[in-house]
Amino acid sequence: MMSDMDLSAEFLPTLGDIDAQDWNQLAGGDYPFLRHEFLYGLETTGCTNSESGWQPCHLVLRDAQGLLAIMPLYLKSHSYGEYVFDWSWADAWQRSGLEYYPKLVSAIPFTPATGPRLCTRDATTTEQVWPAVLQALRQFSERQGISSWHLLFPEEAQSQQLLDLDTHRRTATQFHWFNEGYASFDEFLATFSSRKRKNLRRERTRVVEQGLTLQTLTGSEISEADWLQFHRFYQQTYAKRSGHGGYLTRDFFLKTAPSLGEKVVMVVAKQSGLAVAAALYFRSADTLYGRYWGCEREFDCLHFEACYYRGIEYCIEHGLQRFDPGAQGEHKIQRGFRPVSTWSNHWIADPQLSAAVGNFTRQEETHTQQYQSQAAELLPFKAKD
Repeated sequence: MMSDMDLSAEFLPTLGDIDAQDWNQLAGGDYPFLRHEFLYGLETTGCTNSESGWQPCHLVLRDAQGLLAIMPLYLKSHSYGEYVFDWSWADAWQRSGLEYYPKLVSAIPFTPATGPRLCTRDATTTEQVWPAVLQALRQFSERQGISSWHLLFPEEAQSQQLLDLDTHRRTATQFHWFNEGYASFDEFLATFSSRKRKNLRRERTRVVEQGLTLQTLTGSEISEADWLQFHRFYQQTYAKRSGHGGYLTRDFFLKTAPSLGEKVVMVVAKQSGLAVAAALYFRSADTLYGRYWGCEREFDCLHFEACYYRGIEYCIEHGLQRFDPGAQGEHKIQRGFRPVSTWSNHWIADPQLSAAVGNFTRQEETHTQQYQSQAAELLPFKAKD
């Protein structure tokens, strides 16, 4: 374990306070959402700031050799855009005469995609650094009157490392697709039972019957006009679902998303030559992340085609091992997406409320495990001998 005396902690009010190359050297080049250009792009395009309730407060640790560790961190005045729902905790705080907000959140804003959260230099392991991180968070929280710290969608190993460090873990469920060496979409579909296979083929046929054609674009193939169109679809779809235009600004789609180059994939649907819908993905070396969808009007089965089936085809064609299409959605099960666990870790300053959260998470995990077992029974695959 590293001595806390050897380290200094700093909380950055903007990612512009650290050199992009220094940050990316620790963050790595593969997981797209932790890249400096993505997180700083969210800031500079007006998506994460005090007005949006996502105030950057990124944590960096330094030792005698320089930058040792980095972790995305935000000061939150609400719980929107997190996908780990804690509104009941906020109510419990209020009933106890305490304030739940502000709180600290280590997450990728608006992005429920599992990945690294604490990144370290060279051979230093995150397990060695976590005690110093938690000490810095506690001291900062005490000075600022912050109720809690929440680590959302970490990799399982990092979540596990925190279990012995006075944090509570929540387990939730998403539905992911896994590539078992399929040579084609038809080969994947051949693993389905006959009835389920016919249902899926009927959905894909229905898209064609409506005169829709789809094109998959990557990186520089996506024009400025495509991005402007996508932003319009995104706003329209968010407005229909939630009454507001979404978390991401026009400049995010024009500046930040294109800066990720070949890590960005867009599926555009057209009818009579005009774009009517689009789905946006990001990718790493082995995983495709389905993130945003928007449409001008509704078409039968188009969402399934653009957001799921074209994503599966992309993974097969490019040898990606996993497709994470986003949060929630039991309708994904019958389309071959398996239930998987996601995690979050929570440090609570108040001892009594911390104990209550611990009881809640333990009970919740039992229900989550039962739910995943039941969901797996609904998968469309043929019964194996």
